[in-house]
Amino acid sequence: MLRACRSRTKTDRLDASLSARFCAERRPVGWAPLGPELRELPSLVRRLESLIERRTSEENRLSSGISVAAVRESVEELLAHLVEQSKQTEALIRDHIEKHPSLKRQSELLDSIPGIGETTAAALLAEVSDFSPYRSARQVAACAGLVPPERQSGSSVSGRVRLSKIGNARLRRALYFPAITARRCSPCFQASAKGLRERGKSKMAVIGAAMRKLVHLAYGVLKTGRPFDPEWARKAKIA
Repeated sequence: MLRACRSRTKTDRLDASLSARFCAERRPVGWAPLGPELRELPSLVRRLESLIERRTSEENRLSSGISVAAVRESVEELLAHLVEQSKQTEALIRDHIEKHPSLKRQSELLDSIPGIGETTAAALLAEVSDFSPYRSARQVAACAGLVPPERQSGSSVSGRVRLSKIGNARLRRALYFPAITARRCSPCFQASAKGLRERGKSKMAVIGAAMRKLVHLAYGVLKTGRPFDPEWARKAKIA
């Protein structure tokens, strides 16, 4: 903010003045602390992510071939421990959501969307926490870095459109495989993917569009309180 105002000075008085000017000009939405159920869920979900990453690393190490029996045994023991810890953490996440009616309802709504299961639903709720401050699904997609920025200047600069990736990387990771699953299994996702391929879009661009579509659908079911409607999704144009 100081650089934007071309100021080299930093004092408490100046910081307060800049904050007041920012609030007067932009009028940001007032902040309210999250409830305990929303504060605890991200910790549980991120713990599960960490366990899965470590488990994948050890599985790759084991599959690469370990000639020393003692090392192989150590890796297998660690893998068994990580698998057990993952199951316990999944159970904790499930119990946490079951204990809180609002989270349970939101999870059920998200679970109605093709490609989104209870694990992805938990990740979405953990990373976004509260969808109500967002005025549109596009804002949520932008938060996840899923809105492609345009790069064009005159007739000489026209870069290929790609995801900005400025945003929540965890949210993008949580949506990647569900987008692939939805594209493979859901007719409405298949239809939009076919249209993009016919327009010459790359494979990653098609997957990115499917991820963005999942965000729009998640926003829609949570805002309306109604489960996924294939007929609405078929007619909706989500770029």
